[in-house]
Amino acid sequence: MQLNLKYAPVPANAPKFAIDIIAAAAEISGVQLDYSVASLQAVDDIIEGLRRDGCTPNQVGETLFGFGCYVGEVFVRHAGGRWRSGKESAHAVFHDAPLMVELANGKWCEPVGKVFKRLDAGAENSLPYFFRVFALEP
Repeated sequence: MQLNLKYAPVPANAPKFAIDIIAAAAEISGVQLDYSVASLQAVDDIIEGLRRDGCTPNQVGETLFGFGCYVGEVFVRHAGGRWRSGKESAHAVFHDAPLMVELANGKWCEPVGKVFKRLDAGAENSLPYFFRVFALEP
């Protein structure tokens, strides 16, 4: 899938994608995202709405990428994470993710990929659960 992204998909730009998706969510859905852990449920609900509407990753890929960066920013702000290039991860051999988050607990997560999976596979890929597993569980 080819995405037409506004910025290069590098760690320094992840917060810009998050800011843009916050504005889009407010304008389109009336949802106020505030980087709180609780806001992940609102993002989950938006993605579920896209799923119910029959949207595919090819149709909303740029939007999903933005939401993935937002989810990652929640990890950065609430789990001591930092954006890293996916190539830096020990899991790079298994993932071709341009962006990942390395957490203070030593775990790495791929929020952009998780948002795409949420659209594809549904509620079993819950974003609040994703945060709990990676950020709160040892």
